[in-house]
Formats: sequence, C-alpha cells, structure tokens
Amino acid sequence: MRQKSTLAAAGNGVQRMRRRGVLALGALAATTALALTACTAGPPRPPTSTSTPARPVPSETAPPTGVLLPVHPVGDPVVIASQLDVPWSIVRIPAGGTLISERDAGEIVELLPDGGLREAGTVPGVEPGGEGGLLGLAYRAAADDTAADHGTDSGADSGSHSGSGTAASAGWIYAYFTAADDNRIVRMPLTGAAGSYGLGTPELILDGIPKAGNHNGGRLGFGPDGLLYATAGDAGNGANAQDRNSLGGKILRMTPTGGVPTDNPFGTLVYSYGHRNPQGIAWDSHGQLWASEFGQNTWDELNRITPGSNYGWPVVEGAAGNPSYVDPVQQWRTDVASPSGIAIVNDTVFMASLRGERLWRIVLSTGEAGDWFVHSFGRLRDVVSGPDGTLWFVSNNTDGRGNPGDGDDRLYQVQVAP
Repeated sequence: MRQKSTLAAAGNGVQRMRRRGVLALGALAATTALALTACTAGPPRPPTSTSTPARPVPSETAPPTGVLLPVHPVGDPVVIASQLDVPWSIVRIPAGGTLISERDAGEIVELLPDGGLREAGTVPGVEPGGEGGLLGLAYRAAADDTAADHGTDSGADSGSHSGSGTAASAGWIYAYFTAADDNRIVRMPLTGAAGSYGLGTPELILDGIPKAGNHNGGRLGFGPDGLLYATAGDAGNGANAQDRNSLGGKILRMTPTGGVPTDNPFGTLVYSYGHRNPQGIAWDSHGQLWASEFGQNTWDELNRITPGSNYGWPVVEGAAGNPSYVDPVQQWRTDVASPSGIAIVNDTVFMASLRGERLWRIVLSTGEAGDWFVHSFGRLRDVVSGPDGTLWFVSNNTDGRGNPGDGDDRLYQVQVAP
C-alpha cells in the first residue's frame, strides 16, 4: 500500500514507488494555430485513416519570420513516467515541474526529473464515481493575481466564492472535481519548488455545477485574456445544455476568483451552451478558443467557440446545417474518437481520443485531419505541449473502460516538427 499525503503535509514530498522511464526537460513549445470558420453545410464525411501515417523527416528549411508551420509527430513516442493511477490532466509549471491529477484517488502527483512520481497533495472532498472524481487542473502565476477580479460584475457571481487567501510565490493550482452533491472548482496555493511542490488550503471558486456518473466535463484553462474557462457536461440530462440558467452543458468563463466578467454574453458565467460533454479546450495564435466534445451515438466534435453561441445539444448531434446552432468544424464517428484533452501547437490541434485509442491531428488552416498511434497505447486522455519541440500525452487504460497492461498508465513524449 502506498502512503498518501494530505494537503497540510504535501510539501514533505512522499516518494511513490513507480516504474521509471526516460525524461527530457527543456523549454515549453509555443501553442498556436490559425482560426477556421465553422461549417454550415451538411455533415462532412469523417476521416477514413485507420493507421499511423508515415513519419517524414523534419524540414531543414526555416520558415519565414512570423509564419507558424503545422507540425506532426516525428519518430516513436517514449515513456517518461509509468504506473499512473487513472490520470486525467497534465499541467506544466513554467518555472519547472509537471503535475498530474489522478481521478479516483483525488491526488495530484509531481513528475520528477528521473521519471519518478511523488504526491504533491490530495484534494479534499473528491468523491469519485463513474466518470467523476479529480479532473482538470490549471496553473496561474501569483504575479497575475493582482488583477484577479478586473472586469467583474460583483453583483452577479452565479454562486461563485471569492476568497481572501494569498498565493505562495509559486502561484495557484486550480482543480475541477466531483464532490458529494456537485462538481466544483477550487484553487490551492502551490508551495515549494520543482521536485518538492506542495498544495495549500483550498479556496472555493465555484460550486453548483451539475454532477452525475457521466458527462461531468471537467477541463480547465486560462485564456489569453487572463480569465478562467471550464467545460461542464450536461450531467446526463440533455435539458441542462439548453437551459441558460443551468451551469451544465456549458463552457464557463470567470475571473480567477470566480466572478462574472462584465463582457460575458448573458451576464452570468455562461460563455457558450448546447454542449453534451466537452473535455478539451485550447487557444490558437489569434486567441480563438477551440473545444473537443463527446457526441452520443454518431458524431464527436471539434468546435470553434464564440461567446453566446448555441452548439445544439440535445437538439442536434454533429453538423446539422441549422442556422440556429453552430456546426462543428470537424466531426468523427464515436468509435474512432471519443475526444478528451486537446493541445494546439503551430497551427495544429492534437486531440487525445479514448474509445478511438489514437491521437488525432487537425490543421486548422486547411481542415486536414489524420490519426496517429492507432491502438498503440490504448485510451488517451490528455495532451499538452512539451519541452524542446515535443508533445506529451497520457494514456487512460486504468479508468475502468480500458485494458491496462503492465506499467499502465503511462505518460509519453514524442517529437513534433513541420
């Protein structure tokens, strides 16, 4: 039995006995991509590729200054950590270090330079069940907190809670998790330094997000505007998605302390609605927000998110050509996708797929889509930009729906290049 740390003792750095892999560390790759207008025509044919494409040699010709060339995986992925327990979200700290959430244990673990893992802390109040538990993570620097509530409508906080705690010098870790009665978002001071991170006392940012055994959403991310975005599923009740008074079936936008920005489209935390179960968000080089979304029986989606827009669930699934709803930019059959986390690197979306057991690559400037590492690593839950021109992605074979092998789950690294 492994020893678990509490938040109060997290800084002690309990070392976990895990299988170790190779780790390469360095600078963070830029995450950018070009915007693409959403489709309004009838449903497009899904991509037909079912095997890993050939791996071309990286271009030796430097691109013109300011031009972002689409990238693709080069070579074979390598394991940089193993023995993860239902990993869900990866967050890389700019000052160094990486944290990973483990859904069922409610723990946040730190990746060490030698590929080992240690507990940074356990988030109190996590009640896992079905697809619920400790889900998305996000990081915010302490220096950014001075303008935390800039642009807030203080009279409409939609149940959010603003705390008065002071962040440690390492910043804040935000966590989305399933509690006894709802899904909620907290933030915790990140203490210590890389190799010995800990977590301070949680501060409630938002509660009252509908929960269920499935469709909990759960991804967090800070946008270029400095505001916090969260994906909320419909909690198994499609009516939530069309009810603008419900937090379910939405993409939410808030200040870092949970307030309502004055330019939100409905004067509430709701930024877009009509979502079934969005689990991936990322921004391109123009500041455009993109989101991946689980469909029901037919189509999974990649959507270009604009404020106040209705994405149709449960009235429509996939592209319907109905002017009342925004059609997805890309869609896939559910057996080749079931998308979760996404990352955008140089004009290119990378999308982790669970049931599809592959990494999708979508070039936003052309609409080109192809799949990589098909059935090579099992279910994939999250993907982020890695150091020195790499991509990191994590498998999710221990989530109760996969077929875990010896050493699962694993964190992988692969080189990407034009």
